[in-house]
This record gives sequence, C-alpha cells and structure tokens, in this order.
Amino acid sequence: MKLIIINGPNLNLLGIREKKIYGEESFESYFKELEKKFNKIKLEYFQSNHEGELIEKIQKVGFSYNGIIINAGGFTHTSVAIRDAISSVKSPAVEVHISNILSREDFRKKSYLSDVCLGIISGLGLMGYEAAIKYFIEEND
Repeated sequence: MKLIIINGPNLNLLGIREKKIYGEESFESYFKELEKKFNKIKLEYFQSNHEGELIEKIQKVGFSYNGIIINAGGFTHTSVAIRDAISSVKSPAVEVHISNILSREDFRKKSYLSDVCLGIISGLGLMGYEAAIKYFIEEND
C-alpha cells in the first residue's frame, strides 16, 4: 500500500507558528513517528507553499497510490484548481485539517475540496493524519 500526505502553504512552519492552534511539534518530527507506527506501508510526505507544485504532485501520484491525505492549508478555501486535480485522478483523497475549521473565521468554513474527497477530518490536531491513514488501511484490507 502506498499513501501520500500532501501539505499546503505554511504547514512547513508547524511547531513554530501559532502554537495554540497548531501545536509545538514540527510535521517532519511527527511524520517520522507515523513512519515507525505504520512501517508496513509506503508512506510519503510532500509539502509546498506553491499551488502549482501541489497540483503537479497530485497528478503525479494520483493514478498509482492507494490514497492521498491532503491538508491544502489556505488553498482549501480558495483553490478550484486543487479541487479539479483531486477530482481528475483515480486515487481517493481524505481532507485533513489540524484545527477545527468550522470554529474559526468565516472564510475558513468553505472548503473547495470536501465534495471531491471521501471525507474530512478536522480539529483533531496532528492525530487527524493518523486517523486518515487508519481509514485507508481498513478500506484496503
């Protein structure tokens, strides 16, 4: 099984930015924990602050991976292009948000990705990524 976690803009600053919202751990550190915990699957991580790079990665893996776990960051609320990339590939996607986007600013309550993803996990902190991995493992057993 091959899964990829794709993180969008500013998620490279986890552990540094707005710690009350996003926590104190870097994603790189957390990803190492995920690799150890789920060592029987191929788990990949990609992060970019650039919309086009996110789209290119979705297109590159979207026909051969068992699943995409995507946290598009601020692009969640603005990018029809990322939505179209997800809907254009065969690999299913789960949308993840570290914070509860429904309890934040009004503009964060609209996701352009949700209707083309299998589901959305929001507000569980970094554990949301683990929940998405477990979902894909269960669905592919």
